[in-house]
Amino acid sequence: MKKYTYTETKDTRSGFGDGLTELGRTNPNVVALCADLIGSLKMDQFIKENPERFFQIGIAEANMIGIAAGLTIGGKIPFTGTFANFSTGRVYDQIRQSVAYSGKNVKICASHAGVTLGEDGATHQILEDIGLMKMLPGMTVINPCDYNQTKAATIAIADFDGPVYLRFGRPKVPVFMPADEKFVIGKGILLTEGTDVTIVATGHLVWESLQAAEQLEAEGISVEVINIHTIKPLDEEIILKSIAKTGCIVTAEEHNKLGGLGESVSRTLALNNPTPQEFVATNDTFGESGTPEQLMAKYGLDAAAVVKAVKKVISRKK
Repeated sequence: MKKYTYTETKDTRSGFGDGLTELGRTNPNVVALCADLIGSLKMDQFIKENPERFFQIGIAEANMIGIAAGLTIGGKIPFTGTFANFSTGRVYDQIRQSVAYSGKNVKICASHAGVTLGEDGATHQILEDIGLMKMLPGMTVINPCDYNQTKAATIAIADFDGPVYLRFGRPKVPVFMPADEKFVIGKGILLTEGTDVTIVATGHLVWESLQAAEQLEAEGISVEVINIHTIKPLDEEIILKSIAKTGCIVTAEEHNKLGGLGESVSRTLALNNPTPQEFVATNDTFGESGTPEQLMAKYGLDAAAVVKAVKKVISRKK
């Protein structure tokens, strides 16, 4: 099994900020809007280099989405920035009507997603945003796993024509994906090959799944790990090819099991090759205040939870 290692930890929101800064230097049509959270979204350098291409909207997220939709009419590529909770739930009607329904080329960039937002607690931790966004017709949904992949995804979506929801997080997490790996929207990445079980993971759960795979391999269980950074459109081919070999699957995500990656995978399996599946996700609940590590453990979103799910799903194989 290929062993992924890391030498540093960085927050994925910094990957967004650095990707946006690079776009500012290479694509004159890229503009940025923020709802009073410049520091949290790491937009400082982009603003310093491109003050005329930045719009501070203030705490008026619905207005920000409307302005972004209007900017696309003039050929601009707007990147909006605020917390995931405010990027989706607070402005769902504006996204549906002004962006998705109209097919506007707006990039909705959402930081502080999931429970790893941590100490700010349940009111700021959104665990249903992937479901909200993937149900919108024409909306592409991307959830990268580390700093390098978030930076690459930020750059890639500027060249993609259509609305995009880009989800990333607050805490520092291991950087383990290659810095020079091209980000291809809609194509999963096979991280490790195995024969006993498939783990399909997204976001912060990719690293946890790799750690789980190492432990399971030491116990003699052969694990295939797939990084699904694009939840919609889902790379069904890579999933179906894997489960044809392994015969069972675990999905892992920092999201409610209702409406997330796991349900998208379940639909694919039901329509093509019904297969035993276990979910590593929050179980129809809100989060609470605590450190990211405490919350990941409490809500079953860490490597230990993945190991447990793998052993359960293998026991269900016929």
